[in-house]
Order: sequence, then C-alpha cells, then structure tokens
Amino acid sequence: MSPATETSPLLGNSNIRSDSWSRKILRAIKADGEPSWAESFKFMLFGSWANILLLFVPLSITSHHLQWDAALRFTFSFMAIIPLAKLLGEATDQLSVKLGQTLSGLLNASFGNAVEIIIGIAALLNGELRLVQTSMLGSILSNILLVLGCSFLAGGFYHTEGSFNLTGAQASASLMTLSCITLVIPAAYASTTKSGLPELPCDIPDDKGGCPSPGLLAISRGTAMLLLFVYCAYIVFQLYTHPQFFRLPSSDADEEETGGHMNMIAAALSLFTVTIVTAFCAEYLVASIEETAQRYHIPKAFIGVILLPIVGNAAEHVTSVWMALKNKYELTISICVGSSIQISTLVIPLLVIIGWIVGQPLTLHFKNFETVLLFVSVLLVSLLIMDGKTNYMEGLMLTTLYLVIALAFWVTTE
Repeated sequence: MSPATETSPLLGNSNIRSDSWSRKILRAIKADGEPSWAESFKFMLFGSWANILLLFVPLSITSHHLQWDAALRFTFSFMAIIPLAKLLGEATDQLSVKLGQTLSGLLNASFGNAVEIIIGIAALLNGELRLVQTSMLGSILSNILLVLGCSFLAGGFYHTEGSFNLTGAQASASLMTLSCITLVIPAAYASTTKSGLPELPCDIPDDKGGCPSPGLLAISRGTAMLLLFVYCAYIVFQLYTHPQFFRLPSSDADEEETGGHMNMIAAALSLFTVTIVTAFCAEYLVASIEETAQRYHIPKAFIGVILLPIVGNAAEHVTSVWMALKNKYELTISICVGSSIQISTLVIPLLVIIGWIVGQPLTLHFKNFETVLLFVSVLLVSLLIMDGKTNYMEGLMLTTLYLVIALAFWVTTE
C-alpha cells in the first residue's frame, strides 16, 4: 500500500460520491424512512370519503366516447373533476412536506389553480374564448365572495370576532385591486376609442373571440406579460423578502404535528397522473357545454361564472371554512384571496399568452357588466378586510353579493 501524500483523498474510496447518489436514488425508490408505496396509494385513494366520486371518472370517459346525452356527459365530467381537484391539492401538499418551506411555497403557487388552468386551456383550444373569460371571472368571484363569505359566516357563529395579519391582507387586497384595474383599462379602451372597436365585417361570433382590434390585442398581451412579472415579484415578496406578513403565529407547532402520509416519489407520480386524468375530464366537460346549454336553456355565462368554478373550488371551499372554524383566519385569507390573485395575475395572463401562441385572439376585454361586477366585488372585499378583523355579518354581506351576481347571470343572455 502506497504511503499517503498531500494529494491523497482524505477518505480512501474515490467512488464515495457515486455511491452516495446511487444510495439516495435507491432509498427514494424503496421509500426508506418514509411511508411505503402501499401506504401512500392507500392514503391517496381511500384517504377521504369524497374519493367515492372518482366513480364518475370512468362514467365521464364512457359517456363521451359513446356519445350519451349531453346532460349526462356534462354531469359525469363535472362530478369527476371535483374529487380530482381534491387529489391534486392533496398530492401537492404531500409533496410540499418533503421540499421545505420555500420550494413548497413555489409548488403550491404553481399547482394551486391547476384545475382552472386545465379547464381554461381545454376551452381555449376548442375556441371557446368567452367560456375561458367567464370561468376565470367566476373563479375569482367564487373565491373572494362565496368561499370567503361562507368562511367568515361559519367562523363567526363559533367566534365572536376573528383576526388576521392586517399588513399581509392589505398587500393581497392591493394586488387584487391592481389586477382588477388592468381589466378595466381594456374595457374602457374598447368602449371609448375608435381604435378599440372590433374589426368589421367579422365572421367570427363573439363567443368564439370575435375580431378584436390590433390595439386591444397589443394592450392585452402587453398587460399579460406585465402581470406575470408582478406575480413573480409577489411570490418573491411572500416567500423571501417579507414572509412574516403571511406567516401563521402557530405555524411551527402545526408543522410539527402534521406529517407526510406519502413518500416523495409516490406523491410526484400521483400529481402527474391526476393532472393527466383531469385534463381529459376537462376536455370532455368543455365539449359538452355547448349542447347542454342549448338543449336545456342554461345560459352559458351562468355555466362559466357559477357552475364551473364549483369544480375547481370545492376542495378549497371545505378547507377554508374548516380553517375559519378553527379560528385560523390567516389561512382562510391565504386560500381565498391568494387563489384569486393567482387567477388574476397568473392564470388569466398565462392563457392570453397561450392563446397568442396557438392563434386564439383571447384578450383581457371582459364585458362591461362583468368588469363592473368584478370591480365592486374587489372593492367590498378590500373594505371588509382593511381592519384586520371579521365577523359573521361580513360573511353574510359577501355571500349575499355572490347570490345577487348568480341571479344576474342566470337571466343573462349573450
């Protein structure tokens, strides 16, 4: 054996690095120190009574390929996406447990509204541009009025008054106001300027996107890129520079109590699989909307604004109300307002850019009626959370406004 020199490895085995990586991969596959593969998938499939609705997934696929009645295809696809949305959130949460605070925050920001993105892309590729707009608008209104209102209402019955971090809530409300203003500007441009008027003659119906002017397309696409930049800055603000504004006082204790129920690879595989299945069900859902609306005389605006958001927000609705009942209003605000911010500054701009790429003229020009409704809704939410406190009366106000809006869209015809 040769004597040791200054250049000799401190540890004699030069293959230690490759061995360590191979051992890490083997440990990840074998799930050493983590829940087994059987335990992981058992939790994923049988961890909630809501998973019984997964029976609608094969019914959705079968009804689509056998061309059953439009109402059946719509109902089966609608019911199938509800448990899939919950499984998407569950897989994301389980994967977040293994990634640490920063990466888990980025993961939740990316997949927090995966169902809305999938439904939006499916509608966009089918040329249903008005359905894209109304479903995105409905997701925002559902989160800040229905989900937040029900949470305040339920929590108010158990707690005389709830409180939350005022600075973080104001920052979120300000960003919501900014995104709302960016939707007002295209509507004002299209309504008050000659260059904003649609190009005529136009052979494309309004529900397929119409013929927006070049100026309106430029404003929408430029604004979409700026909003994506603002959203990235908001993620940095929330996770890196000012996390104290969004942190629960008892978060450390909660993290110690909550353990992972799935190993990392099983969670990632589940996330990928559920996303693919959700994409197919969303495609079947969108394909059945036109015939369902015509045959059963349901306004397409009502389907987009009221019914479709129920699919994506069902799991969030339950979680938000449950957190309010436990007097954890920071989480309630984070779920409701945070999800609306993701829709308005990430999902809608992203869909505008995707539409630009695939040749679909999606713009940020919503109908004047819809723009006004969004503006007054954001205004009411901002006024109610600006004091950092809440009660059941504020929840009643939010849910009442949502019901008025639902009634308005029920009698709306395109």
